[in-house]
Amino acid sequence: MKLNTLTPAEGSTKNSKRIGRGTGSGRGGTSTRGHNGAKSRSGYSRKSGFEGGQMPLQRRVPKFGFTSPNRVEYKAINLDTLQELSEKTGEATINVETLISNGLAGKNDLIKVLGRGELKSKVDVTAHKFSTSALAAIEKAGGTGTNI
Repeated sequence: MKLNTLTPAEGSTKNSKRIGRGTGSGRGGTSTRGHNGAKSRSGYSRKSGFEGGQMPLQRRVPKFGFTSPNRVEYKAINLDTLQELSEKTGEATINVETLISNGLAGKNDLIKVLGRGELKSKVDVTAHKFSTSALAAIEKAGGTGTNI
């Protein structure tokens, strides 16, 4: 047996219906496309969301809200996360590089420390922003919070 002698099993394949080969073929004329309308034209492709001329859903639903182009987004890190990190690494100083290397933030993230949880040990934290409660909790534990 050779690759060039292989053929499909008998009856497993059928010839495709050839359209547009004259009226004698039974599939000439409009070539099974019907008469008028967009679907009968060459090059027709239906847009996604097209509803047959009915007003599409994305145009029926009202638009609302506003997105500020000047919004600054911060990656939130809570005090309990900082406590776990200081216990894990054994360091008393946590900065942006430490958070990035431990997978808590991306290298382009701005970091804001928030006040959920509590600090049991003295930790010096360096971040882009602090909430008032987080800064108070860090200072109460004997650490410092420094803005970049």
